[in-house]
Amino acid sequence: MAEIVNANRIRNTLIAFAAIALSIAIFFGFQTQTGSVSLESQAKESTPIEVAVANGKPTLTEFYADWCTSCQAMAPELAQLKQKYGDSVNFVMLNVDNNKWLPEILRYRVDGIPHFVFIDDLGKAIAQAIGEQPPSIMEANIEALIDHQPLPYAASTGQTSDLKDTNNPVSDPRSHSSQAKPG
Repeated sequence: MAEIVNANRIRNTLIAFAAIALSIAIFFGFQTQTGSVSLESQAKESTPIEVAVANGKPTLTEFYADWCTSCQAMAPELAQLKQKYGDSVNFVMLNVDNNKWLPEILRYRVDGIPHFVFIDDLGKAIAQAIGEQPPSIMEANIEALIDHQPLPYAASTGQTSDLKDTNNPVSDPRSHSSQAKPG
């Protein structure tokens, strides 16, 4: 009987120590948590497109979606570029899942994301880049945009996410969801 009581005390002590250690780890984890850059927070802080086309500054417009892994991967790098060039360039973010932006999606022929449109200070689209882009390429394009120079990587294409057509789930007869009927 004494052995059972001692075993229970040891077990309870170990559980208590584990709980304390876990609580401390969670506490310090929240204290040292770095501020991650989310697409939602960047979109809220982006320049409204109406302001961007009227303020006489060049503009980098990003078409994105919250579910886009390439968009998410580029978010911290774009936040750094915005911090560096935000005084000289408008940074506009348009969520392709919002039907409000359908005219812009059609105008710039967005069919994969992220899709970047570089717009000069007169409001004219001068170049596009589609897909995940290295920060050095984005920075070189932004600097050229500011300097009124041709963009060195104007037609670059990286990894993209296809747009989801939520209104017509079978928009392509060759899609996996359609089956050929035996003749």
